[in-house]
Amino acid sequence: MITPMSEQPVTPEVEWQRLSPRNLLIDPVKVLGQFAFPAAVALFGISSGDRGMPWWALPFVVLGAVAFGALPWLTTFYRTTDTQFQIRSGLLNKKTKTAPLDRVRSVDLEASLLHRVVGLTKVQIGTGVDDDRITLDSLTAVDADGLRSFLLSRRAAPAPAPTAEVGTAPAAVQAQEPARVLAEIDWAWLRFAPFSPARLVVLAAAVGALSQFGDQLPVADTAESAWSWVHQFALTLVIAGLFAGGLTSWVLVAVTGYIVQWWNMRLTREAGSLHLTAGLFTTRSITVEEQRVRGVELKEPVLLRLVGGAELSTLATGVGSGGVTAILPPCPRSVAGSVGADVLETDAPMTVRLTAHGPAARRRSRIRQLWGALFVTAVSLAASIRFDAVPGWVPAVVAVVSIAFAALVGESAYRHLGHASTSDHLVVGSGDLTRVRTVLEHDGIIGWVVRQSLFQRRLAPGHAGRDDGRRGREGRRPRHPAVRSDPSRRRVDAGRAHTPARLRTHERPSGSGPEGRSRV
Repeated sequence: MITPMSEQPVTPEVEWQRLSPRNLLIDPVKVLGQFAFPAAVALFGISSGDRGMPWWALPFVVLGAVAFGALPWLTTFYRTTDTQFQIRSGLLNKKTKTAPLDRVRSVDLEASLLHRVVGLTKVQIGTGVDDDRITLDSLTAVDADGLRSFLLSRRAAPAPAPTAEVGTAPAAVQAQEPARVLAEIDWAWLRFAPFSPARLVVLAAAVGALSQFGDQLPVADTAESAWSWVHQFALTLVIAGLFAGGLTSWVLVAVTGYIVQWWNMRLTREAGSLHLTAGLFTTRSITVEEQRVRGVELKEPVLLRLVGGAELSTLATGVGSGGVTAILPPCPRSVAGSVGADVLETDAPMTVRLTAHGPAARRRSRIRQLWGALFVTAVSLAASIRFDAVPGWVPAVVAVVSIAFAALVGESAYRHLGHASTSDHLVVGSGDLTRVRTVLEHDGIIGWVVRQSLFQRRLAPGHAGRDDGRRGREGRRPRHPAVRSDPSRRRVDAGRAHTPARLRTHERPSGSGPEGRSRV
């Protein structure tokens, strides 16, 4: 029996919604900030000539910037249907993006200082297909948090049974576990900030800018005269003062950056996801779906390792930068290990003793570092021959220092090598000066890549890698080194132990080489 069209139930059309009207206070200001410098150059002229923009054109520039900044609010609409999240944007070239609700992998919230002043938040929705995300800039803080909770609950909730009563929420939503705190910021961790070299780039950039524009400062002549006077009478004091000033500047930059980035840091587990919030001026709220977490990565940079510190990241396909998302600031090694165990729901991979590699691996690590030392020595020797200003003893000093440093780094790299296996995870140690422990669940390994150069085939050790993702719509597969500088027979055995159905070994004919060739 065919039901007449007039009697068929009609699904109400979901209305499109706009961004918050407060967005009109954000985007025009951003555009004005972008146009400020070019407009100033055009208004006053590049030089002292009369080629600058006339003053009466300034109001038109401001109005144009405001109109351009208002376009996102006028042309952006979004809505949520029973099965999809949709966003439509564009003035001349219309563009519509859709994301199935069951494919939503992450909903991240971010609010800059300007956003927070007017009570807005930027929402970024990731589906794990690629690094591109659906972005809504800007929603009110309440609407953004409600949209995030709705999308994550719809992702986690199964389809309701046909016999379920109307208005009854799915059991997964009703019985949602409360959020469990895995870690919170401890300001005693500030002692690790100066030992993390990540912010050294900021200080180097400031020094570079000062060296470029220092001559243009009004006090440049006075400072140069003062420097000449101090240099004449107290060179040792000047060197000590510069060292103390540089060290103080570095500590201030490192501690300030640490506070700004990790202010009010809180890592929780809720609704089947890891939820990280942090930030002083720009607040970030990052969500990583636990089903996509393939493992963790524990890093101990050389300076942090001296004071017992470490950093922790998750390995998850389609989330973060290359699948790596930092979930802890520099903190005590014990804290990073315990949080890693909480994420993995077992502490065995974080504490298991790694199997060391053989003498061939040590030899290869030293040789790999030695090539760099020989290159530096050759450059210094060429400079000594070419330029008379370079003394003849410089290449010898450079050779001794670089070779000693290469031996130190090579030995450090060898001591960091190792691998182990637990019931559910592959554990790999790597790194030169930075010690890295990579933990990957067995189900996250979809294949192995075994590489050997000509010399490696003669000397036995080689390099094995793995893909820790899923194919197709799950997005690009992050690829990480697994077992490095280990005899190929042992690597193949390790591959069979973790993925017995995926690694096939084809032996060469007798006499063709010392090792078989392995392939995926």
